[in-house]
Amino acid sequence: MSLTAENILLISSLLLLAGVLASKTAGKTGIPMLLIFLGIGMLAGSDGIGGIRFDNPDVAQFLGIIALTYILYSGGIDTKWPSIKPVLRQGIMLSTVGVLLTSLSLGGFVYMISELTFLESLLLGSIVSSTDAAAVFSVLRAKSIGLKGNIRPLLELESGSNDPMAYFLTISILGLVTLQTGSIWEIVSLFFIQMIVGGLLGWLFGTVTVILTNKVNLDFEGLYPVMLLALVLITYTTADLLNGNGFLAVYISAITVGNANMAHKKSLMKFFDGVAWLMQVVMFITLGLLVFPKQLVPVSGIAILAALFLIFVARPLGVFISLSFFKFKLREKAFISWVGLRGAVPIVFATFPLIAGIEMSSTIFHIVFFIVLTSVAIQATTLPLAARLLHLSLPASLKKRSMLDLELSEDFKNAILEIQLPKDSPISGKRILELGFPSTSLIVLVKRSGKFITPNGQTTLEDEDELMIMMENDQEEKQIKNLLQV
Repeated sequence: MSLTAENILLISSLLLLAGVLASKTAGKTGIPMLLIFLGIGMLAGSDGIGGIRFDNPDVAQFLGIIALTYILYSGGIDTKWPSIKPVLRQGIMLSTVGVLLTSLSLGGFVYMISELTFLESLLLGSIVSSTDAAAVFSVLRAKSIGLKGNIRPLLELESGSNDPMAYFLTISILGLVTLQTGSIWEIVSLFFIQMIVGGLLGWLFGTVTVILTNKVNLDFEGLYPVMLLALVLITYTTADLLNGNGFLAVYISAITVGNANMAHKKSLMKFFDGVAWLMQVVMFITLGLLVFPKQLVPVSGIAILAALFLIFVARPLGVFISLSFFKFKLREKAFISWVGLRGAVPIVFATFPLIAGIEMSSTIFHIVFFIVLTSVAIQATTLPLAARLLHLSLPASLKKRSMLDLELSEDFKNAILEIQLPKDSPISGKRILELGFPSTSLIVLVKRSGKFITPNGQTTLEDEDELMIMMENDQEEKQIKNLLQV
């Protein structure tokens, strides 16, 4: 078959459809969707039944970086500040110190058991040092794992925020290997510059996104997601051009947007959830195509040892030392250690040595790929079992209750509030986004003149509107009643 534009589109569409349909199998068999997507790419590749020859790490890296920005944005926009605030310091420690310790310990082990040089071993350790946001988000949500305490928000915060550190370590050590970076002190100063610039620009672009969405009245609601798609890439590229960390900027921007009062917020969150899934499918299949399964066999011995060391030694070492300053039980640390899922991000980062053309880049890439497969196959499939064995999973009755159940529950008796605005209400004529509601509260329904309205931030309230409001606690109820002046 000659490669025409139509053939490329047909093959891409078929692979995408196959990935989506195969995800149905994941739910029934317990096989992680990440493995299925990668498997489809490998089967379609040159060593598989498809015979598609794809050997372009530049394209794979380009697609991977775009996909990762949108996956991070989707995870960040769905992250609630009240839930991560209690674990903010712990999350930062895991995403910085934990990543560094994991990188150093694994790099040292690989140096002892392989023919890689010390810097090449450290480079490999840096590439696989962070947990993967796409893997953690998808596994925790797809398997509906309910966890006690603040463990779940801590895991989601860590996985969303530690990619910038792994990216920084990968680029810095690659610079040492290729003699483009001068010294360790240069790396340290670059670290602070990247994190500070990335963090500030992320907050700035997040604030600008909220203002634009609220103030710019577009003629069609479908244009708001398009505007945000553009702003995400603008955030990443601007931070990167100004020597900031683009991934950190995107994640901070998303958290800022997700916790602000913004028009069309519900529809935008659903849209980005779909975009994140699309990016995952595209990214995993593309990376699967890039791998040559025959080249995995020669490195399988070293790769298996490295994967087991990462799972049972390097990751727990990083977690236990990072959390030693905080009050965590032994079983909680053990479970956090087990949720050290590696996904497509390390494979994307492994394309950097390939593009740089270092001598052992192909070996590093295939070892990284093997480590990812091992991590997902072992850890992702056993997370529910690990949570139960460590007595950290919530009872099924608590995980599956609907919002109406929560309303009738003693523990969640203030989950839903119904309020009718009086005649001549002082807020009549105001838009919902102008009320200053708590970020964790939401007006889900408005009854007006016997008809029901699904509101968004631009909905204007009128006298005698009946509002159904979701919230989290008594303090929010008092704050809402003060804002509505009822």
